[in-house]
Order: sequence, then C-alpha cells, then structure tokens
Amino acid sequence: MREQVLQILKNTDKALTIHEINDIMGYKSTDDFKSLLKVINELEDEFVIYHTNKDKFMLFNNSHLRVGTLLSTTKDFAFVDIEGDEDVFVHASNLNGAIHKDKVIVEITSKAGLRLEGRIVKVVDRNLNQLVGEIYYKNNKAHLKLDEEKFKIDVIIEPDKLKNAMEGHKVLAKVTRQIAGNVYHGEVIKIIGHKNDPGVDILSIVYKYGINDTFPDKVVKELDQIPDSVKEEEKKGRRDLTDHMIFTIDGDDTKDIDDAVEVEKLENGHYKLGVHIADVSYYVKEGTALYDEAYERGTSVYLADRVIPMLPHKLSNGICSLNPGVERLALSCVMEIDTKGNVVDYEIFESVIKSRKQMTYKNVNKILEENIVPEGYEDFADSLRTMEELAKILRANKVSRGYIDFDIDEAKIIVDEDGKAIDVTLRERGTGEKLIEDFMIAANETVASYIYYLEYPFIYRVHGEPSPEKIKSFLTYVSSAGYQLKGKVTEIYPSTMQNLLDQLKDAPEYPVFSSLLLRSMQKAVYDTNNIGHFGLASKCYTHFTSPIRRFPDTTVHRLLHKYIFDGKNDADTLKMEETKLPEIAKHSSQKERDSVDCEREVDDMKMAEYMMNHIGEEYSGMISGITKFGIFVQLPNLVEGLIRLDDLTDDHYTYDESTIRLIGTKNKRGYRLGDQLNVVVKAANKEAHTIDFVLAKDKNKNDRNKK
Repeated sequence: MREQVLQILKNTDKALTIHEINDIMGYKSTDDFKSLLKVINELEDEFVIYHTNKDKFMLFNNSHLRVGTLLSTTKDFAFVDIEGDEDVFVHASNLNGAIHKDKVIVEITSKAGLRLEGRIVKVVDRNLNQLVGEIYYKNNKAHLKLDEEKFKIDVIIEPDKLKNAMEGHKVLAKVTRQIAGNVYHGEVIKIIGHKNDPGVDILSIVYKYGINDTFPDKVVKELDQIPDSVKEEEKKGRRDLTDHMIFTIDGDDTKDIDDAVEVEKLENGHYKLGVHIADVSYYVKEGTALYDEAYERGTSVYLADRVIPMLPHKLSNGICSLNPGVERLALSCVMEIDTKGNVVDYEIFESVIKSRKQMTYKNVNKILEENIVPEGYEDFADSLRTMEELAKILRANKVSRGYIDFDIDEAKIIVDEDGKAIDVTLRERGTGEKLIEDFMIAANETVASYIYYLEYPFIYRVHGEPSPEKIKSFLTYVSSAGYQLKGKVTEIYPSTMQNLLDQLKDAPEYPVFSSLLLRSMQKAVYDTNNIGHFGLASKCYTHFTSPIRRFPDTTVHRLLHKYIFDGKNDADTLKMEETKLPEIAKHSSQKERDSVDCEREVDDMKMAEYMMNHIGEEYSGMISGITKFGIFVQLPNLVEGLIRLDDLTDDHYTYDESTIRLIGTKNKRGYRLGDQLNVVVKAANKEAHTIDFVLAKDKNKNDRNKK
C-alpha cells in the first residue's frame, strides 16, 4: 500500500485528498480506508509527503518544500543539507529561529543560476543532546564554550549538574531546558579530559559526532564467550583451505585483517581468484549485545593517531582477524575469470583458512614495481606477479565498461607519541593497493549478483547518476578555463565522465577538475533497491569484503548464512528481512557520513596544528576553491589554507559564480581554479581548524606578469 500511495503521488503534479487517493486505489471497505489513513500518517511523519493547508497531500519532492539539516556558517547565511538533492542557501533573515543542526522544512523561494535559495518554514527537530565544549566561568556561573561555534547558543551549567568538571575541562553535555531565546540550562554527561591533555583534542571531535570510544559492560561481558582460536566442532561443514597458498596484503600498521587472497592460472588460460573474508557474523549474532553495538556504531573510525573499532579488539584484532599461521573461519568467494576480465564461474562457501603470510603494500610494491624481492617474500613472488597480471585484466575490463578513476590523493597525518601532528604527507597508492582494490570489487560484484538474481531481500552499495545540471555546470567551468572538450554530453554514462577526465588528464589543473567532477556526483549509500553503482559502472554491487569494520558487510555475511548455508529462505524469513533491511541501510549510511565527517574534521584540526609551527614560511600551491570571501590554496601535501579577500590588497575583486573566478577591477584575468600561487602562512588556529595564507607578493607578481 505504501508503494502504491507513493506511485500515485509521483504520477501527479497536483495535491490529492485522501479520498481521491482512496478512489484511485479502488478501496471500498472501512478497514482499507483506515489502513490507507495509517500509511498516509506514517509518510507524513517521515516527511516523505506534505500535508497542505487545504487538507491535501503531495510528495515533498514534488512541492516547493524540502526537509533537511540546517548547516550554519560563521557568516550571515546557512545551507539546508538535503540528502540526494541540491543544498538550499538560506540568508540569516530567513532562518526563522532555526539554528545549526536543526532538522527543518525549507521552502524553495528562488533559483539563482544553479543555486537554490529558500526560507525556513518550520523547525522539525532540535537535538541538543550531544554538545562538546570547554567549561569556563562568567559571573560565578559555569558556562559551556561550545567547540561548534555555529550553534550560537549560551549553555549555563548549574553546580549540581557539573559532575566535578572544572574550568578548562572538555566535556560532553546536553541541554536540559530553554531559559530564554538562545540561552539554555545544561548538564555534563561525561568529562572528556582537560583541554591540554594529550589526545583530548581528537576525543572532543569524536564525541561531537556521537561516536563512543569505549564498549558497554554488557558487550565486554559477552566477550568471555568468544573463543581465542577455532575449535574442531566449528569446522564441520566448512571447506578446509588451510593447505592453500593464501595470504594477506595490508598497510604496515594494519591490525584488523579481514581479507585474504589466492590466485591460480588454469590450463584453459583463465584465472582462479579466491577472495577469503573473515566470517565475522559467525561470532556477531543477532540478539546479542555485540550485534546491537556493531549496528549502532555502523563502522570503524580511522583517525590520525587511533582507530575506534566497530568491534572489540578480541574480535577485530583476534579471532576475526586473518592473522598469519593460525586457523580462521571465513566466507570464500572463488571466481574463474577469463582473459577479458569476465567472471565465468564462481562458488561462495563457508571455509577454514590459514594465511601463509601477512604482507605489506610497501614490500609487495617493491616486487611489482621495482622487481626487488624482500626477505621472506621469495616463495610468494611468482604468485604476486600472477595476481598483478590478473589485476590488469580486471582493471581493463572495468575501464572498458566506464569505471571512473578520479585519482584523488589522500593526506596522511604523522603524529608523535603525544598525538601532536609533526608532518603531513600523501598516502601511497601503488600497484599492490590497486590490485587488492580490483580483487575486492570483483568479489563484491559477484556476491551482489548472486543474491540479486535469487530475488532475496538484500543490502546493496548504490551510487546514482549525477544531475544533468551539475554536469552542465562542470562543463561550463572547464570551458571558461580555456579547455574545449571533444564530443557532446547528451546522455550521462560512467564512460562519458571518464572520457571527460581522460581529455583533461594532462592539464595542470587536473586535480581541481577531478575534484570538481567528483563533487558533482551523488554520494554512494546503502540501499535495498539495486540501482547500480554509477562510479564503478557496475550494475550490481554490495559491500562483502570488510565485515570487521563495516556493519553492512557483516549484514551481507549474515544474509548469506541465513539464505544459502542455513537454507532459511522461506516466505516468512524473506518478509522479515524485507522489513528490517531498509532501516539497516539508512542507519549504516548515516553512520558512514558521521565517520567521514569526523575523520575530515580531525584531519583539518591536525593540519592546522601542524601549520602552527610554520608561520611565516613560504610554500607553492594551487588554487583549489574560490568564494566571495577569498581563495583556498592547496599545498602538494593537501594542506589547504585561505587567502581572505581583505588580504588581496592589490586590486578590488568581485566573485563570478558562473566561472568560479575572482575578477579584479584592473586585473581582469583575476584568479581561477588551478592557478599556481606562492603563499606565506599568516596564521593557523587549531581550535578553529583554520589556516590563513597571504600571497608571497613579489614572487607571484613576477610569475603573473609572465602569463
């Protein structure tokens, strides 16, 4: 009934009364009408449909209204973040009392170019239960100086609500009641530590995103039931692969190893690729505190100086980790792949494996890129070269179908024993890293296709098509930068996007172009409806290969056990999973976004901390962003700083949104994305996570006069 209602409202451009909807559905009985009313109310509560003042209903997305999260700025405006849609710009005069992180209904009032503008109609939800800040005293009263300045509220904490927190302590707090306007009473939930204590800076960000760095007592208690090694009775019904040439390849400091690989060249010229994944769901079962906690966390969080795991270390680094020389339970996806990179046959089964070696990307890359075999790798070199052979075939297959390789660099923060940032470098992404990526994609696609064609309820990793408007905007910018691309973009396919990047590959501004095109794409999410994965040019994709650190992968394993290995695929079981999985997908997507945002904020903070020791030093960088208030310049190690418009004193500049340029009254060329600039570090603020640059004027003046 729910889907029917949505389809009816989708197919009309006008609002309908509940009686009109009932008539279209052909219902006659009172019971049917009551059921329809219940569904309508649920959809209204979920903000999927809008109840008009004339007692009619329409889809939110068919109306002038949207539901989203208000994201304030330090300026006089904010944005409403709408999942799967354009952000909506809201001027301060149109906030209608809404504050940062409120769930709001926003009315679209105009469309300026590609930018939607609107006003807040209603605050749907204000959640002030996860506030992080520093205790300070004013007029003998304890106040909370919020880390998130965008909230713009004053929180007073009464003495009996302090929980022994002292001035200078960073705390997790919640609001208890509103006193007047933006003044609230609050209480301390937890003392994080003194602001100057090592590690408290990162923990403060972690708590802000609702991420827990400790496990509840009931979870710890359940660990007593988890064995330290595989028992004989647990091997029954599993295929014994302990004599196979199976090994793992990971980073130097990886401790949670959830994937192992093997390869064999067959007599028919094909390849046999085995991808063996830790059988986490065997130990993390529904109905346990372990399962509930893993669901709540959704993902492991990887930060500059620590990992906050989804699973306790006894599992993530112990019985579930595919450590070398010990037996481990696994789920295996063994594929036969032809010389064109097509999977022509496969098996998915429960197994017992024993990794022969824990390899590192660094040493594997020495073999594959430099033909240097490190000590201890002698017996594996030939197997690794066969893997490289197969990986090239798989990658060529992906490229031929349109796989988009954005080739975006990532920063790595180096910290000392106290967690202080001492260097920022680029993460390496060599042959070994790409090889494992290609093998994991092949396994993920194979598992997804297997369940998809059985038509069982499942959880997919999906990535929708980008909007034509965003692609048009990207093409307009590329053209304004002086590049003429061959071929018309009449239809949007993955291969079209890769063709655009290929044509721009040799441009000095390529990193900016690639980043801009990536931002034009939708975000990949988890969903029970398989719409394919645009970026991978994959018709059917899931996450199967990282169950130690991602709950969706653990869910995929649980479903394989239930549907296939245990044979529980009756109608009642399928109906139950069909009901549960949408919420798992939605929650997992949200926790992934929280994790990514947390990781980015920690990186920004640590980069600012690092640059505090480099005030006055000169660097060469590229313009990575331009706004009406200044220029963002990115250094080769991905540290990014802002040249404020006020510091561009050589001319009066205005911002041209259509070409993303600052144009001067005298300097008509102005500043464009991708321009190379020499900058000096003016300031860096760890607390605000900001870095300020100014132009190294003499050097830039000489360089620009040559253009």
